[in-house]
Parts: sequence; C-alpha cells; structure tokens
Amino acid sequence: MQKPHNKISGIYAITSNHIDIVMIESIIVKHNIKILQYRHKATNAQTRIDESIQLQQLCSKYHTLFIINDDVNLAEKIAADGVHLGKNDDSIQRAREQLGRNAIIGMSCYNDIKLAKNAQNQGASYVAFGALFSSTTKPKATKCELDTIIQAKQFLNIPIVGIGGVDFDNQQQAFDAGCDAVAMISALFKT
Repeated sequence: MQKPHNKISGIYAITSNHIDIVMIESIIVKHNIKILQYRHKATNAQTRIDESIQLQQLCSKYHTLFIINDDVNLAEKIAADGVHLGKNDDSIQRAREQLGRNAIIGMSCYNDIKLAKNAQNQGASYVAFGALFSSTTKPKATKCELDTIIQAKQFLNIPIVGIGGVDFDNQQQAFDAGCDAVAMISALFKT
C-alpha cells in the first residue's frame, strides 16, 4: 500500500471561501488532484461540518487526500485524512495525539528552514513554504525565495509544498526548485 504522504505531489488544491461541490469535483478530475485542503475562514461551525463532510465524500470517491486547515477538532470529528497547521495553531504533537499516527499533518514554515526542520523532527508529514510568488489570496504574506526551497531540500526527507501565487504558468519553477507539490487556490477557483 502506498504511504499517504507519497500522494503529496502535483497540485494541492485549497478551497476558496465559496464551496461549490460540482466545480470542485470537476477540478479534481481535470487536474488529477491528489490532495484537497478545506479552508473556509468565515463561517459557522455547522456549515464547516456540513461542507467538510461533503468534500470528504467527494475526495473519497476520487482517492484524494482530504485535509482540514487549522482545525484539529473538525479533522477528528469527520475523520479527515489530516490537518494543516500554521505557527499559531495546535502543536504537531497535540495534533498527532488527537488524530493518530496515520494522520497527515502539514505545517506552514513560511520562509524558515529551521522551522521546517523542527516540524520534520516533531513528526510532520509535510511542510509548506511560501509565498513563492505574489499572491492575491494573501497579498501581505511573507515572501519565500525559490532558493530557500533548494536549500531546504538538502535537509528534509518529507514532502515540500510550495504555496503563494502558484499558477499554471509558474508552477514548474516551484517543482524545479524542489517542491513535491504546489498549492493552488486562485488559479483553480478563480477567487
């Protein structure tokens, strides 16, 4: 059986705040999405549960990993494949205890190789670096040079996800620098 983190490759889709199941399904099929992250910041808890259950069922249909952004409790409640954490979220250890040893746990590392090495040592399944390019989703995001990815690749043995302004025109630059996957929001969902 393939290890789940081996599926962290290619395009890593992150939802916009507008969840359209039909559109998301067509994106999964068209772009062979292997991992989908549910990120919906401004909504109530029940809507988040309902949307995440629908997305999880869709991901299951296409053998796509389903990750919840920032919310370990929601990931546990719906038995998602994992969670993606930022620097102000739960610790990797707490998420691992709550979700189990097989859960995918990703960590945002911005432009900090030391943070990525610590995340790997703490048991992260993958790390994300960015923003690699100018981003319309997070225009004030910390910039991460492609050279940082090249350097990080020398120290890390877990997948690297590049995020921030990645689209179909510049994704190859991220892959060439050493990213295993590239996260896209606006390029897929036209937000």
